[in-house]
Amino acid sequence: MEQSEIGNISEMVKDCLRCGKCKPVCSTHVPRANLLYSPRNKILATSLLIEAFLYEEQTRRGISLMHFDEFNDVADHCTICHKCVAPCPVDIDFGDVSVRMRNFLREQGKKKFVPAKAAAMAFLTMKDAATIRLTRKLMIDWGYRAQRLAHRVAKALGLIQDQTRQPPSTLGQPTVRAQIIHFINKPMPGGLPKRTSRALLDIEDERIVPVIRDPHKVNAADYSGDAVFYFPGCGSERLFSQVGLATQAMLYEIGAQTVLPPGYLCCGYPQNAAGEADQGQRIITDNRVLFHRVANTLNYLDINTVIVSCGTCMDQLQKYQFEKIFPGCRLLDIHEYLLEKGVSLEGVSGTRYLYHEPCHEPMKTMAGIKVVNELMGQNVDLSDRCCGESGTLSVTRPDVSTQIRFRKQQEIEKGVAKLRAEGGMGASGSTTSFTGDIKILTSCPSCLQGLSRYNDDGGTQADYIVVEMARHLLGADWMEKYIQKASNGGIERVLL
Repeated sequence: MEQSEIGNISEMVKDCLRCGKCKPVCSTHVPRANLLYSPRNKILATSLLIEAFLYEEQTRRGISLMHFDEFNDVADHCTICHKCVAPCPVDIDFGDVSVRMRNFLREQGKKKFVPAKAAAMAFLTMKDAATIRLTRKLMIDWGYRAQRLAHRVAKALGLIQDQTRQPPSTLGQPTVRAQIIHFINKPMPGGLPKRTSRALLDIEDERIVPVIRDPHKVNAADYSGDAVFYFPGCGSERLFSQVGLATQAMLYEIGAQTVLPPGYLCCGYPQNAAGEADQGQRIITDNRVLFHRVANTLNYLDINTVIVSCGTCMDQLQKYQFEKIFPGCRLLDIHEYLLEKGVSLEGVSGTRYLYHEPCHEPMKTMAGIKVVNELMGQNVDLSDRCCGESGTLSVTRPDVSTQIRFRKQQEIEKGVAKLRAEGGMGASGSTTSFTGDIKILTSCPSCLQGLSRYNDDGGTQADYIVVEMARHLLGADWMEKYIQKASNGGIERVLL
């Protein structure tokens, strides 16, 4: 126990009172979906497994491989949302415990290998622009298209209805056939931009620091805009590039000078959460060194704000000590920044909104639902519960995701029914139902993918807050206009 993480794991869970206050907020405790992995239950299981490890070591029996399988199973049943720590009277964070368990399994060489997860992690980690373009074509374009085709075929054959109507319990790894059906029971999103945001703007060179600004505004005699450093992260840049472009377009519109990191970067959170602590720490160290070089190169710019558009990036970047890189700066989500600058909509006719708050909420200065209500200029209801995507959970354990989605879909259907019922008064004075579009907004790229998979069953359209704002404030063709403006003199390329 002293020579491995197992002692630290035991120390982290030993104070549990078995009170069960963590159960209502836990994403992997959904009894109606046969999902009973609450933090309390997982702590009980973890304690018993540690006791089994210790007994077998002391009696020189040799550790049973089945114990490692059970350890994997407990560690898999966690979305690392950290919501359990708030109601816990002894401050146990089972998200941190799960990460420690995954690291322990990796160090012991007993972590389960999942090809789809390995491919996803490789895509998030790679930096070479040509490799990213090829991988994106294979995984996101062709892969998602194949998954949607498989979903349509399986649905027509009646293979997925029983699984989604009442998800089976998850005890250990399901069969390969069952996992495949779990993976295809809700379709992946379509209609994504064909290229990454960097490729569209021709700023993939890792030797160049792009500074994006409106030259007419910046060169004006009365210019008083901000210089900001925008870290787009993997999801807003490689996968849903419209999110990164919408963030840049809104910053461009309000006259900010936006500095982007040189080349493709990941914040390191996915690696840390997956139990790859060594790789995650290498990424963080390399990034911090690189950002110091950027700060020295652009010392003529007074960068006072670091902008993010992803909740997990926010959680990880809070540990980067940016105040030592860009002295006096602050870390802020793009939506809070736009609200601070007075940017908002004045209500949208024909559309009503729900807001899905990510497990890793990027808005730290005020409640996310309050920010969304003010930005959209109308009442927006909160849609509770985890979407089930949770980074790579949906490819690592699609069976667990199916159970989590079962609960989320009920929340979406309840929210949609409420908005439909609040229609208004008809010409005859009778109450009419709302028949327009209902969109569910979020502020996390992984959640955007997860919520898009409910579009058919939930009667909603998933979108990002900043993308929806760009569409209404800058026009339906905002992306094409922004790319044209930025490409025609709006990007200053500074050699690092």
